[in-house]
Amino acid sequence: MNFTTRATSFRRLNTADWISMYRIMASGLLLLLLLLEMKMLFACFLAISLASDIIDGMVARKLNICTARGARLDSIGDALTFVLAATGIWYFEKDFLRANKTWLLLAVVPYVVQILLAVARYGRPSSFHTYLAKAAALLQGTFILLLFFLGPIPWLFYAAVGITVLEVLEEMILLFLLRREDINVKGLYWVLKGRRKKQ
Repeated sequence: MNFTTRATSFRRLNTADWISMYRIMASGLLLLLLLLEMKMLFACFLAISLASDIIDGMVARKLNICTARGARLDSIGDALTFVLAATGIWYFEKDFLRANKTWLLLAVVPYVVQILLAVARYGRPSSFHTYLAKAAALLQGTFILLLFFLGPIPWLFYAAVGITVLEVLEEMILLFLLRREDINVKGLYWVLKGRRKKQ
């Protein structure tokens, strides 16, 4: 891809895409803050990235600019933010990690398996963006930020793990039901409902 083609691709990005792009580019800053052991600054910029995850979806729906490209940018930003947030917990909250490693593995391992299944199925991670995925992201983000600023809140941690496991299981089922990648799927219920209508 030459410079002109890249410039044209950037010009085609809409407002929601640029918000997702911020989250992708901010991952470099988060990594730097992590390496510099600047916990509070890391937590503050992580909060901005997590907020941008909510804002880009709202903007896309409000302006009616939901696209496959935007969904993929959002998924890339989500994955990078998730990895850096998890790394931040490992780096800054080792005691919490050691005390809850079994619960964390219960959430992380299925998540990684789901990504591998999606890559095998579609050639890339899925961008279903189900309601459960949004609920899981909200709980995960809230817990992680409060963990860095205030310390662990047990009930919120267990709620985040529980919703994450349910969300990953739902996405695994959707992977087998949907032969072609679909974006912004509301959830398993709506997919099955749509299939019944077609029969």
